[in-house]
Amino acid sequence: LRPLRLRKHGNDPMIAVAGCVAQAEGAEIVRRAKVDVVVGPQAYHNLPELVAKAARGESALDTDMPVDMKFGHLPARRRVPPSAFLTVQEGCDKFCTYCVVPYTRGAEVSRGFAQIVDEAKSLVDAGAREITLLGQNVNAWTDDTRGLQHLVATLADIPDLARIRYTTSHPNDMTQGLIDAHRDIDKLMPFLHLPVQAGSDRILKAMNRSHSRDSYLRILDHVRAARPDIALSGDFIVGFPGETEADFAETLSLVDAVGYAQAFSFKYSPRPGTPAATMGDQVPAEVMDERLQRLQAALNRDQAAFNAASVGRRCAVLIERKGKLPGQMLGKSPWLQSVHLVTDAAIGDLVTVDITQAGPNSVSGAEPVLTDVS
Repeated sequence: LRPLRLRKHGNDPMIAVAGCVAQAEGAEIVRRAKVDVVVGPQAYHNLPELVAKAARGESALDTDMPVDMKFGHLPARRRVPPSAFLTVQEGCDKFCTYCVVPYTRGAEVSRGFAQIVDEAKSLVDAGAREITLLGQNVNAWTDDTRGLQHLVATLADIPDLARIRYTTSHPNDMTQGLIDAHRDIDKLMPFLHLPVQAGSDRILKAMNRSHSRDSYLRILDHVRAARPDIALSGDFIVGFPGETEADFAETLSLVDAVGYAQAFSFKYSPRPGTPAATMGDQVPAEVMDERLQRLQAALNRDQAAFNAASVGRRCAVLIERKGKLPGQMLGKSPWLQSVHLVTDAAIGDLVTVDITQAGPNSVSGAEPVLTDVS
């Protein structure tokens, strides 16, 4: 990519569009604007070749989604942070009516087991202490006979890997085996991001979510039975076409029932080519704004309550970077909370911390004072 960087600093920059927008729009992007390179998410490994083509004035457009995936073509990472990400799955077969991912990322495809394990070992050798497994529907990962829990169990055997996480999950692929892994595998952190999107069965059906409110809540009951201290996270969309005040009230009641430690919430935004974009009863913008404010107030309340309940806990914190104050470091608790503390520990260390204070978005703590009892 050196030619791209050189042109960036010259008078004739090379312009590239990459990712889902490039996949969806393709040649239309080139037609509308002066763009040199258009590359979809399954063709990133072809970027050097595309840049060379563009430099020669040739067409540099690649939005193919080949079965032969890009992972084996990408260069190894030489330096990694203490918490690293590892993509194990891409694509989605769920076809939620609001979502473009099945059209831009293609069908669900699982990366090969051996390739994942090899990269995980390389990440650990390069300094990672924690690995988060990534996928559009990460818990749909399979090697044809075994599910994500087997992959997690195998990675847990890597000696210097201290923590494992995974995101994002779909309720339909939350198997009992994966739930049991939260009980049985110490290195699998007590945190689960499981989007629900809405609390109304009527809206869930219109979204084609393929699960109900009750089935989602039953999954969480099983998860909490397996790992009582687990922190739960979710995603929500407000203002989906046809959403009434009664539908929205069901979303708020679901939030009250779950008590999320974290959550992400958004206003519905129509995506061209999706079924929801042409549905009737589009919700007015001002109604969406008001509902989003109410939902976020409830989610912020629950996050603050979860953090407050952490005061007095003793836990391991992975130091990730320096804080803003002298001697301060910032790390993550097992429940994915940001933890501020003053310590001599280095980045990448796991330290025992007593949580002493809680804010709405983070907590603070200190290393225990050891007393001499001799």
